[in-house]
Amino acid sequence: EQLELQRKPITQDTQSGSYKASWQVELIFAVGGWTLNDHISGVECYNPLDHEWKVLGPISRHRCGVGVAPLHDFIYAVGGYDGTTCLSSVERYDPTTQEWSRDVVPLSEGKRDMGLAELGGYLYCVGGRDGMVCLSTLERYDPRGNRWCRMAPMTCHRTGLGVAVLDSYLYAIGGSDGRSPLYSVERYSPEEDAWSPCPPLGTRRENFGCATLQGKIYALGGRDDLTELCSAERFDPVANEWSPMMPMKSKRNKVKAAAANGYLLAIGGFDGVTHVTTVEAFDLDANKWR
Repeated sequence: EQLELQRKPITQDTQSGSYKASWQVELIFAVGGWTLNDHISGVECYNPLDHEWKVLGPISRHRCGVGVAPLHDFIYAVGGYDGTTCLSSVERYDPTTQEWSRDVVPLSEGKRDMGLAELGGYLYCVGGRDGMVCLSTLERYDPRGNRWCRMAPMTCHRTGLGVAVLDSYLYAIGGSDGRSPLYSVERYSPEEDAWSPCPPLGTRRENFGCATLQGKIYALGGRDDLTELCSAERFDPVANEWSPMMPMKSKRNKVKAAAANGYLLAIGGFDGVTHVTTVEAFDLDANKWR
């Protein structure tokens, strides 16, 4: 399944009773995915204030390897795989009406296991695979014109990659070129419509969790050439380097990462034997996983 965050205004009574305060809470959306027997269309939302998952209306198509990202108060579910075909269709969730719509134009081609992120009011769909080969393509969605357009491709084919936005750049991290997991990292400048190389990961990773928190990019788990990983590392743009951090308690391939309310979350995954249903939270101040 894919996870995404959305900041939502919440009004909560304080202990004084009558006074109300409003703040932003980060909600986590889990969209689609797969079980041992099937690809699914289920959608859930996690609210960290009450520590509960809420089941939302399902997407219209079963989708695993789907790209999910927020844009202008909507949640977009892009592409994926329905068990037979790589999809080009796109669905959009409106939290106000709590409904999914399919009025978004499709991608130029069906793809799965891509990266999806919002930057500068656009959605960027990065890499993935079309069922036959790994892709280096970059597509940008403009919600004002409801259209996708091709931008400069990456220098490397990548599927199962991590994507992150930091300092107005779009980072494409690791993944696989169809032969083996990758160390390499590159970043995209929307102003120049060009990619440039960045310092490589310390460990080859594909299908790992990726998130930004407090000005750094985090890469969690995934898989290297041989096995599932519990290791983690982070990129500091000031030092311009990746450095190892405390490993997670469990190995997690296909883990999803999210930064919510000051914590870095590692959600689900596969440890090589069974599907992991637990969530680990990394406390930056204590430098440990809970």
